[in-house]
Amino acid sequence: MAYQTVNPYDNHVVATFDDLTDQQVTQLVAQAQNTFESWSQKSFDERAAVCRRAAAILRERADEFARLLTLEMGKLYAESVGEVQLSAEIFDYYAENAEAFLAPERLNTASSDDDAVLVSAPLGVILGIQPWNFPYYQLVRVAAPNLMAGNVVMVKHASNVPQAAAAFERLLAEAGAPQGAYTNLYATKDQLSLLIDDPRVRGVALTGSEGAGAVVAARAGKNLKKSTVELGGSDALIALADADVDKTVAWARHGRMFNGGQCCVASKRIIVVDEIADEFLDRFQVALSELNAGDPFDESTTLPPMSSQGAADDLNEQITAAVEAGAKAIPCGEPVPTTGAFVRPTILTDITPDNPAYYQEFFGPVALFFRVKGEDEAVRLANDSRYGLGGSVFTQDVAHGSRWPSGSKPAWCPSTTQRGSRPTCRSAGSRSRATATNSPTSAFRSS
Repeated sequence: MAYQTVNPYDNHVVATFDDLTDQQVTQLVAQAQNTFESWSQKSFDERAAVCRRAAAILRERADEFARLLTLEMGKLYAESVGEVQLSAEIFDYYAENAEAFLAPERLNTASSDDDAVLVSAPLGVILGIQPWNFPYYQLVRVAAPNLMAGNVVMVKHASNVPQAAAAFERLLAEAGAPQGAYTNLYATKDQLSLLIDDPRVRGVALTGSEGAGAVVAARAGKNLKKSTVELGGSDALIALADADVDKTVAWARHGRMFNGGQCCVASKRIIVVDEIADEFLDRFQVALSELNAGDPFDESTTLPPMSSQGAADDLNEQITAAVEAGAKAIPCGEPVPTTGAFVRPTILTDITPDNPAYYQEFFGPVALFFRVKGEDEAVRLANDSRYGLGGSVFTQDVAHGSRWPSGSKPAWCPSTTQRGSRPTCRSAGSRSRATATNSPTSAFRSS
């Protein structure tokens, strides 16, 4: 497995990093286990001091950390800064609240003589397997709650963000975490299997593809280990007849194109009732056409490259296959640069259930547009998906919107706007393609 920094703006190879040897992996697991014995005995205040210092460093050197994200996976620089700031907030949030989350809980039992108390205790070494689309955010939401719970964390990050992965390890070391509390692993797939099998590794947290999730969950289950997997989504944004079209189009563009369209909870399926469908589609096409492809470090750029040339090629192949199966593609804006991992913003319409695109996740600047006759059809269409992370309903009658989603499966949010990620927000998957629960109390722990 090649750990490389390849700038997706020009496909230039910046740096290459060697895989760990099996002996190095063995030594790092032993170090993590040894550190757990002492780290788990630290007080909440001592652990919180490390997390608060990590948050402070991120804020003090936001530019330094943000530039690595833009360099390695092409994220717009402003969004990279935002991710750094959000990561700092998450560190602070768990530093402030972990002790309360993990406090002993007295249980009500049938007998008044019982004195039953649920007590949480550190579990051990936790293995994380994390993706490239939010290189720091994906790490901190595993690291912060687990470190505060007294666990230690080892993470195999995506192979295309090796410098961000190493920077996060250095961050925690500088913040005062002992060696072995957080370990970055340039590990191979075979080494991951050995790690999951190792009895010292007590839990596994993966965010990634369906294939990877199936393999990791099966391996963890075979070893009777706790695991969480978050495997993607194809969220629906539904516009009801009374929706403010201008506002909904603006949020649809943001919801679909944030992070270059490479977000698990992006609004990938746009479902609009007939009464406003024509107006919405026209304005949505105009909105996407206004995106400006270019250098993600340039403030004028609003359409960054995708994370890699391979990702861009795969997405273009998906578009072609969808059209061959009967969909209509509406390219938006000017042709994108031919150098770099760019994909032209595209709206796919006329997608029928027999088209493979109907059930696929499109991870990039491609929106699937569906016209429906009414709200009941919108519910059925939104639910007709293997995925289930979230969704949004746009209406000017929030009370009606709050009643309406009761027949739907994902976690719907009736709204006149959309919400971004927050440390306090729970992200809970439903259905087979999204089985994780990432909440403010989501640390691995024994009870």
